[in-house]
Amino acid sequence: MRLENKVALITGASSGIGRESALLFAKEGAKVVVVDVNDTAGSETVAMIKAAGGDAIYVHADVSKAADCEKMVAAAEQTYGKLNVMFNNAGILHSDDDNAMTTEEAVWDLTMNVNLKGVFLGCKYGIPALQRAGGGSIINTASFVALLGAATPQIAYTASKGGVLAMTRELAMVHARQNIRINALCPGPLRTELLMKFLNTEEKRQRRLVHIPLGRFGEAKEMAQAALYLASDESSYMTGAEFLVDGGITAAYVTPV
Repeated sequence: MRLENKVALITGASSGIGRESALLFAKEGAKVVVVDVNDTAGSETVAMIKAAGGDAIYVHADVSKAADCEKMVAAAEQTYGKLNVMFNNAGILHSDDDNAMTTEEAVWDLTMNVNLKGVFLGCKYGIPALQRAGGGSIINTASFVALLGAATPQIAYTASKGGVLAMTRELAMVHARQNIRINALCPGPLRTELLMKFLNTEEKRQRRLVHIPLGRFGEAKEMAQAALYLASDESSYMTGAEFLVDGGITAAYVTPV
């Protein structure tokens, strides 16, 4: 098993990429700390893991709050004795996120607090735990829009994910000699509740879909497979990378400098 004897903490693990990754990581031998603000769905993820023979606990934590992030990391170490994999996956895409002129300041602030500050706080408390464990892997969920502007305006989300990518690169350089690898998973457009609620008309969906060379939205399970690679020792020579799993969308539109 690819994560045998490892302990993984996954934020936003009540649905989408987070849930699929929690299930897959557990199947591959990891003990999983499931973190979310949705207690019912988060507990369901734990129950699914246990029903399949895995080991997991649920921790309620709002990643935009320092005390909650400190608590979730402490719970991992107190329960399982260490932390090897930190998957800062929690994120939001607000339905009122639009262009710079129409997006309200409150929407901007909320998005930044969860998507960007949440990753910072996860690293702030997760990195010392990985140091105590002798090293490990941090995965930060960014997005293809960190490299490529979105055809359907989502200014706060795009800016937050650009920040995640930049922060990932810097942290990777700072901690490279400590046996801590830090990479950014950059999903393309996915058929998840998060995106489908935002692309809430057929016109919006087609506007996004037409740009994807593979001609379809990705699935959360496909992102979980990518996260598993970054979490495992198979990616031992990767750090500071933008791991694009995007159906080819950036290859079609980003010109190398």
